[in-house]
Amino acid sequence: MTSKLSISVIRELCRKVAIPNDEAAGQAAARQKILTKPPGSLGRLEEIAIHLARWQGRAVPRLDHVQVLVFAGSHGIAAHGVSAFPAEVTAQMVANFQAGGAAINQLSKTVGATLDVILLSNGEPTADFTRQPAMTEDEFIAAIETGFNAVASDADLICLGEMGIGNTTTAATLCAALFGGRGADWAGRGTGVDDEGLKRKARVIDAALVTHAEALSDPLEVLRRMGGRELVAIFGAVLAAREKAVPILLDGFVSTASVAALAKLSDSGLEHALAGHVSAEAQHGRLLRHLRMTPLLDLGMRLGEASGACVAVGLLRAAVACHTGMATFAEAGVSEA
Repeated sequence: MTSKLSISVIRELCRKVAIPNDEAAGQAAARQKILTKPPGSLGRLEEIAIHLARWQGRAVPRLDHVQVLVFAGSHGIAAHGVSAFPAEVTAQMVANFQAGGAAINQLSKTVGATLDVILLSNGEPTADFTRQPAMTEDEFIAAIETGFNAVASDADLICLGEMGIGNTTTAATLCAALFGGRGADWAGRGTGVDDEGLKRKARVIDAALVTHAEALSDPLEVLRRMGGRELVAIFGAVLAAREKAVPILLDGFVSTASVAALAKLSDSGLEHALAGHVSAEAQHGRLLRHLRMTPLLDLGMRLGEASGACVAVGLLRAAVACHTGMATFAEAGVSEA
């Protein structure tokens, strides 16, 4: 990405129409019809294979290089007591990722994916967005560039996740700003806050909506003012994946909220994305419905870290294996219907 990236250039990237490869998708769909199975009998596995073909631009999709990107950032609003864990856990968990001790380390190895963990701005917290914008324009652009540049040039699929104490409150604030409602409508228990903690989260969200009321009609400005660095980096990675024709798997509530602004800015903004799962965090299912996305899994997970997306890679590998490895009726000598 150019070092002269500006807000106007980012807006152009957001509004750029994603162009799927319909020829590759058509060829994949045609192959599905002649494989040794009743039409449609593999359900969403067939849809996944065609989706990957469409966005990779290959009639025979591949998953040779699956990249898991986990962005980490600290939030000024953590000082309001919106999490059951202290703010220093963000940096401690990054160290755990780097040491190989987290769930995502095990899951990425299990599905044969590479894992990259990126701490934004050395863990410096964003500003308290109940009082002022979370990021300056320069900080916002830098976070987008970090995400954009993290996408590997040879990636076949990107899984996107995050770590950041306080970021379920940030995600809920973005949802309220973009889709309407108040804090109580979007706040969830996150890391496990009690009833009083849940009320604090709702109050923080409501205060942010008042402070930034004049910006609510501009999705990109909403993201700058009420987002977090790791959420903005996910947004940048999604833009890069779209530019590079790489399909993506979103993780849970925070990951999905990170890119909701793109869906508001462009009808085709998230067409290259699949929802890896619906998390147990309150309102993730509601957010997915707003985005017209049907999750692949529902396992009651709410960890973040790209964990749900990573588990869903197994489904994508199954879809590709059947698409590429099954015999056609003619090859197998099996009579067609």
